Amino acid sequence: MPIASFVHSTPLALAGEPAGGVAGWAAGLVDTMGGPGAGLAIALENLFPPLPSEVILPLTGFAAGQGVLSLASALFWTTLGSVAGAVALYWIGALFGRERMHVIWARLPLVKASDLVRTEEWFARHGTKAVLLGRMVPIFRSLISVPAGVERMPLPLFVALTTLGSLVWNGILVMAGYWLGDRWDLVEGYVGVLSKAVLVLVLVAVAAYVAVRLRGRGARHRRAS
Repeated sequence: MPIASFVHSTPLALAGEPAGGVAGWAAGLVDTMGGPGAGLAIALENLFPPLPSEVILPLTGFAAGQGVLSLASALFWTTLGSVAGAVALYWIGALFGRERMHVIWARLPLVKASDLVRTEEWFARHGTKAVLLGRMVPIFRSLISVPAGVERMPLPLFVALTTLGSLVWNGILVMAGYWLGDRWDLVEGYVGVLSKAVLVLVLVAVAAYVAVRLRGRGARHRRAS
């Protein structure tokens, strides 16, 4: 039975997911194109993060379990799609460039040029770990490619790190869908909790940074007066 029909004829769609939503769209791509369809879906997920990998990857694993494609094909094509999408974002960062980044940074409130310089120095020291581990962290999976491009990390190194990190992340979610079978959609719930935790940590860090900056600015203003 085609997986697209299976998805629409059984209660596999996520709660509240409209007919023909992300699950149906991804299932249609896999059903029509096989492994390349899964790769295309993941490449688009890298470029448009609102497309959730936690739906596409387990669904691809489920498709492999149903014999729509092989498990090796699922892992190969989804990893290739991840790398293709990440390289596109890398070149966006490279075309944007450091000079333009400094111009925009100088116009932002509550930040200083030295902050960006320190960030660049940090990326120069830890960029390899940031790219590798960033590929396994929700939200940052796509974003980490842009500063790698801005800082012109050597492209072969970037591709190698992205391939390894993507293979780990994709492998976990594809295998989860493969093993869970018709309960593949449980993966989205667990990854969703992780994504929310990461987002909360980022928001807390940003709020703390802004608070420190405002406090420092207030202290300087009192001393000047």
